[in-house]
Amino acid sequence: MLLHHRLASDPAAPGERPGRPPVAWMAASAAGTATLGGVLLAVRDDSLWALAPAMTVAVAATFLPSPRRWALIAVAMAAAAVPGAIAGGGDPVRAVLFPPGLVAFSAWVTLGSLWAWDVAERLNAARRLDGELAVTRERLRFAADLHDIQGHHLQVIARKSELAARLAAADPARAIAEMSEVRRLATEALSDTRAVVQGYRRTTLDAELANAGRVLAAADIRVRMNVEPDAGTGPLPDADRHLLGLVVREATTNVLRHSRARAAEVDYRLTGGLARLRVFNDGTSGPPGSGAGTGLRTLADRLRAAGGELTWEHEHGSFVVTASLPVDASAEAR
Repeated sequence: MLLHHRLASDPAAPGERPGRPPVAWMAASAAGTATLGGVLLAVRDDSLWALAPAMTVAVAATFLPSPRRWALIAVAMAAAAVPGAIAGGGDPVRAVLFPPGLVAFSAWVTLGSLWAWDVAERLNAARRLDGELAVTRERLRFAADLHDIQGHHLQVIARKSELAARLAAADPARAIAEMSEVRRLATEALSDTRAVVQGYRRTTLDAELANAGRVLAAADIRVRMNVEPDAGTGPLPDADRHLLGLVVREATTNVLRHSRARAAEVDYRLTGGLARLRVFNDGTSGPPGSGAGTGLRTLADRLRAAGGELTWEHEHGSFVVTASLPVDASAEAR
């Protein structure tokens, strides 16, 4: 009963956070132990008289901090040898040595069980924490993807709407065409958002490279695309192409959001065992701010974890984003 009270009140490690001993139970246990041990000593039972005291000492030790616990067990072992030596019996050596051994064995079994209980509790807590972390990572991934999609589409819609407003009086036909494009982009954004919620959509490098050229040109930015044929579809694994696609999207969004660029350049090629991506624009007054979602710093961490690198430089009104990922040699040869 005392051990059950100890486990229920504090399943922590025996030496770390000892519980408060139940005084009433301890007093009753001590009285019962003294009575039972005295009766067995009176009938010269050298084997069993120490069992009840040994169990009481072992359970009481679970409520003490580590130094006091081992001191109690040591004192109890020394004291357990005295009654047998005084009472004598058929086998004096057994009467003196067996009770201390029984105390040590009872303490080892009891404290060992409590330690095993604590290990099991900690393992269960670790499993729960691992599950919670997995859920948190998935939520962050979902939030990052949703931020990328919404931020990119809304930025393009805003730029095209501004262009249509400027053209409304001078060139109504083109203004109507631009607003039709705005409508198409809004529909696409809604479709992409639904796809993210359903877990179907995944950014691809080739699609983002093609989209970057269209978006920058639509914003009246002279764009030069230097992309190796079929570089977007191989030989990089899907996960790496997804990462580089995110870099293209983030860099393109930064050009639209943080610059007054007149010219931009997107360069992607496979060389020297690396997939290299470079996005340049000439109209930046300062480095892009650190917003929420998957910004450049977050993407840099993700590329670094994949064995690659992402850097950016701001100098004399230009801003350059450079990303690289290693390419498997056998895949590149194919």
